[in-house]
Amino acid sequence: MNLLIPRTPDPSLLFTNRRAFLRAFGLGAAGAAVPSALADQLALTPPQTEGPFYPDQLPIDTDNDLLRLNEAEKAAIGEVTYLSGRVLTPAGDPVRDVVVEIWQCDATGVYLHSGTGGDKAKRDAGFQGFGRCVTGVNGEYFFRTIKPVPYTGRTPHIHVAVKRRGLPRWTTQCYIKGHPQNEGDFLWKGLGDAAARDLVTVEFAPIPNGKAGELTATFNMVPGLTPNE
Repeated sequence: MNLLIPRTPDPSLLFTNRRAFLRAFGLGAAGAAVPSALADQLALTPPQTEGPFYPDQLPIDTDNDLLRLNEAEKAAIGEVTYLSGRVLTPAGDPVRDVVVEIWQCDATGVYLHSGTGGDKAKRDAGFQGFGRCVTGVNGEYFFRTIKPVPYTGRTPHIHVAVKRRGLPRWTTQCYIKGHPQNEGDFLWKGLGDAAARDLVTVEFAPIPNGKAGELTATFNMVPGLTPNE
């Protein structure tokens, strides 16, 4: 994998004022520190299987806007979601300059993979299906994607991976808080206890004053990495 991935050339394409967005949802410099009084060590985010549908052929675009494939005029189908968060060490320090990847099925339940389930003929050609972002100085990452949908055998989820040069790709999955299918999902239930499930289950909430019903989800991760050298 080539880790020399450029940051998004124009973040304003993803949000009118990205700095204001990061401040509003606690991702800016003011929220960079994790007070030591809260905990000596943060709980490690449970790793989960990569699954069978990591793209076997990457899309033309691999940026962090999954709703616009190679600047196509037609946007993807689905509920627009701004997925963001921070990558932290167990001590609460930010991990910068690591690659965060996400991949998920489109609104019809089809992955960007030759062996995907569902009806391939119905695949949303406007959905990128996979994206990458390099974390900033405060460990922050940001994606524009769709709210995940269920498909046969699985509750809605987004696959999320963190990759640092020289280390294996660390992978987990992000779930929707309160979704009725979570309780029947073998991977979500397999996490064992409520505390572990809470670490990978987040709220998908309407953005305040959003004009098109956009959602926001904050998914912070503690994959056990050490601080940057």
